[in-house]
Amino acid sequence: MSAELWTIAEMWQTDVDLTGFAVEARDGKIGPVDQATWDEAFGYLVVNTGPSIFGKQVILPGGVVRRLDLDNETVFVDRTRDEILDAPAFDESRADDAGYLEELGAYYATGRHTDNYRPSPSRNT
Repeated sequence: MSAELWTIAEMWQTDVDLTGFAVEARDGKIGPVDQATWDEAFGYLVVNTGPSIFGKQVILPGGVVRRLDLDNETVFVDRTRDEILDAPAFDESRADDAGYLEELGAYYATGRHTDNYRPSPSRNT
């Protein structure tokens, strides 16, 4: 697993709870942060991509964060909407599983799903 992908840049480390912050991809809004796991060596955001019928929760590795706007409660990430919306759905039961995180890391590193994951047929656009 690429450590850089999961490492929060020092400049983005904060004690502020990012839950509820909006997430902006390079090309538009994604949804709110449902959960934030932030520490010096490892971190990720769980983002809700839309209503329960059309959306899902996805993990965004800490290394994709490019800017935090604490005044406007927005997290800017270095991925496109499609990359995020096509990402594997968050599986909370596997959140501490190194193999699962490695699979997610492979997706974000290459922009492609592994054989275990397929893009969802419907997205909230």
